[in-house]
Amino acid sequence: MAEFKLQGSGGYVIAELTEEQAKKADLGVGKLFLAPIGKLEAEKMLKHYCNNCETEFDNPPKIQLEESNNEEVADNLILVERGQYTCEKCSSIIGEYRVFKKKDESSEIGKANPENTE
Repeated sequence: MAEFKLQGSGGYVIAELTEEQAKKADLGVGKLFLAPIGKLEAEKMLKHYCNNCETEFDNPPKIQLEESNNEEVADNLILVERGQYTCEKCSSIIGEYRVFKKKDESSEIGKANPENTE
C-alpha cells in the first residue's frame, strides 16, 4: 500500500491504495482519479481537500450513500451503490463513486476488452 492523491470534481483525497486500485485510478493523463476506483474505505482515506472551502482536512471526507435499487445499467451490469465523498465543513461534493456487479460473472458481457487493431 502507498499514499496517492486522487482527484475529484470538487477537490481531492489522499488515500492508501493497492497497486490494482492505483492502476484503475490512472486514466493516462498524469493524475489519478477517485471515480474509477469505486468506494474507498474510510480508514484508507487520510486527508481531503475541498475546492469550495479551499481547505485541506487531516481526516477522510464524509460519505453520503444513495440507494440504487440494483439498477441494471447495461447487459449483465448492475449498479449496486452510488455515493458521494463530501467536505466535512461545507458538505460540498469532493467526488462521487459507483459500485457495480455483474449478474453472471462468467459472461464476457459487461467486460471491457481491448480493441483488436490488426
